Amino acid sequence: MSRPLPRRTGIDRYFGITERGSTFGREIRGGFATFFTMAYILVLNPIILGSATDKFGAQLSTAQLATVTALVAAVMTLIMGVAGNLPLALAAGLGLNAVVAFQLAPLMSWADAMGLVVIEGLLICVLVVTGLREAVMHAIPQQLKHAISVGIGLFIAFIGFVDAGFVTRIPGDTGTVPVQLGANGHLSGWPVFVFCLGVLLTFALMARKVRGAILLSIVATTVVAVVVDALADIDPRSWGLTVPAVPDRLVAAPDFGLVGSFSLLGAFEQVGIVTLVLLVFTLLLSDFFDTMGTVVGVSAEAGLLDERGKVPHLGRVLLVDGAAAVAGGAASASSNTSYIESAAGVGEGARTGFASVVTGGLFALALFLTPLATVVPAQAAAPALIAVGFLLMAQVRHIDWERLEYGVPAFLTVAVMPFTYSITNGIGAGFLAYVVVKAAVGRAREVHPLMWGAAALFAVYFAIEPVERLLGAG
Repeated sequence: MSRPLPRRTGIDRYFGITERGSTFGREIRGGFATFFTMAYILVLNPIILGSATDKFGAQLSTAQLATVTALVAAVMTLIMGVAGNLPLALAAGLGLNAVVAFQLAPLMSWADAMGLVVIEGLLICVLVVTGLREAVMHAIPQQLKHAISVGIGLFIAFIGFVDAGFVTRIPGDTGTVPVQLGANGHLSGWPVFVFCLGVLLTFALMARKVRGAILLSIVATTVVAVVVDALADIDPRSWGLTVPAVPDRLVAAPDFGLVGSFSLLGAFEQVGIVTLVLLVFTLLLSDFFDTMGTVVGVSAEAGLLDERGKVPHLGRVLLVDGAAAVAGGAASASSNTSYIESAAGVGEGARTGFASVVTGGLFALALFLTPLATVVPAQAAAPALIAVGFLLMAQVRHIDWERLEYGVPAFLTVAVMPFTYSITNGIGAGFLAYVVVKAAVGRAREVHPLMWGAAALFAVYFAIEPVERLLGAG
């Protein structure tokens, strides 16, 4: 006699948790894992934006930046979960915030710079509504989509190694390799030991198929880090941005003073139209293709792509991502975008937007519990990125390396992402190589027109400085 099927709740039916082969436990663990791997943005975004001054010498408040960083991440991640139903979390985009801080702000006021971010987000929303953004994603060959996932795997693993101090830049040295093992060419110090322990623990738990392996490793490694920091004589700077110490207080009142502090048209009075267009173009292209790579990579790892390589509810997902850029500019948090660290939640078993609801809820709590949210050091969170890099790397087996029109673009996509520390650069290199090699072998007609258009935009993107000089001279 067969057992009756368990009764599904309304939440289960809405998110399709059972339908996608997941459980509430996996979604919750995935939501926590994603939050812990990207909680560093609560510290890093205020540092990047707060360290810069605008054209008039004004600086943004670090406390207010911490509030709006958590606020926009919470709201937009919750919306992504409910409307997009993908395990994708959003927060202030790294790289994009540096453009705002060090390229836009020196030319105008902070309000004007954030207004440009809003304009960029609105343009992305227009591209989504017209169907162009989704059409570009569908025009990408399946082989390149696999390459994007693999490249992202290496990229986020590299991020993990760098954030943990396992790999560092060689200071002031231009004659040898650009990076090295540890701080001095070898591994030393308690923080690196904590990271190595976390990596080994994560893979050991994964090998034994322990439920919640990634999250358990983050929690256990954080506890070890707190104990080590309390007992050993460690320079706080060696931990990086987050020192794993028990905070003096758990609750901090949020300051919403920056919300709404933007000027939509003020930048037009500060810089020339050519410079303005190029600045918006740089923001737009980076945001457009970073999100594309992230959505494809996370969805592929979660097994959510259909037989044609399409992402479920893609239009809604892209619209929420565009709206996140608008919200980030309107709150002075810089452009918000989908985070590749969401793959940590997928590695924990998350398959639906319910995981994003959990992550968004944790960001909302972080508005008031910022001291507690920043206890987890990079050395405890980074092992999750290494593990997810391994999982994404497995998709390399789907690439047909014997056909050069796919193998060459795939290789450049995979190599350029980590080597230039940019998802956008990797996608651009792959797109350009794809159309050139296809044309070289006499198969130019097989290339979708949108791929030709995207490749042309990337050609301008890579040559942005000479183009800017040429237009300026004209």
